[in-house]
Amino acid sequence: MDLDAVPSTADPTGLVVVASAEVLARVRDMLAADYRLQVAATQTQALDMAAAATPAELVVMDLDAQSFAAMAQQTAAVQDVTILAMAALAETRDSDTGNHLRRTQHYVRALARKLSIHPRFSAVLTPKNIGMIFKSVPLHDIGKVCLPDRVLLKPGKLTEEEFEIMKTHTTLGRDAIVQAEQAVGVELDFFIFAKEIAYSHQEKWDGTGYPQGLAGDEIPVSARLMAVADVYDALISRRVYKAAMSHEDAVAIIAQTRGRHFDPDVVDAFLALQDTFHAIAIAFSDTDADLDKKAAYLQTAHFQG
Repeated sequence: MDLDAVPSTADPTGLVVVASAEVLARVRDMLAADYRLQVAATQTQALDMAAAATPAELVVMDLDAQSFAAMAQQTAAVQDVTILAMAALAETRDSDTGNHLRRTQHYVRALARKLSIHPRFSAVLTPKNIGMIFKSVPLHDIGKVCLPDRVLLKPGKLTEEEFEIMKTHTTLGRDAIVQAEQAVGVELDFFIFAKEIAYSHQEKWDGTGYPQGLAGDEIPVSARLMAVADVYDALISRRVYKAAMSHEDAVAIIAQTRGRHFDPDVVDAFLALQDTFHAIAIAFSDTDADLDKKAAYLQTAHFQG
């Protein structure tokens, strides 16, 4: 959708308010990059609202740039809060803390920016898509909400049967996002990347992953980035049931699985960014209070189970 197209929004009276192209030009200069993306993503829906209005309902007015910027900013914030609330619900039932979501978001964005100039990735990793991928990352394990505690919270190794149940979180997560997409009734890039990450982040480069056993470039780019970020964070993070692995050991493990578990070029980008990953891990590290809170929850869950 061209940014010079005229968007609209619903007025509390039921009328449709249309902002002029001139105002939109001023708004584009005022909004930060993330908010400009939000405006562009909602224009199709807004134009449909204007087209459906009767002449008596259609009111054309100029919104001052500051008001329109605030409206777009609020819309983006509501979207972000909704995504994080859904993701936090899944994390509450898992052994991870909420900081896992923040760390993996920043890992993935760092990888995406690094690879955005690579010939294999440049078509997908545009600035707009990187923003949508960043927003999608917290939903990667949303399907775990549907798993039974006896599997999700088991401290020891899973049986073969239990692992098969665990594997379903990818499909359950994808299906939940599909349902949300259908309920909204609007096709947004965000839904594309959210589905890719939720469904395919456990796939492996050599085809031994799940749920589909995809191999190589069959695996969506967003999911390949998520796979490296998720494994690195699992290795270096303290958990209620395990100590953290050192950054150096985690880097070595990921390097060793280059071309088997992970896309070789993604691993190369990770190795080039390993100091950045370490800095992100430190910036969003789990405190003793975070782990105590999680331990208390897990103890209660096991007791109730």
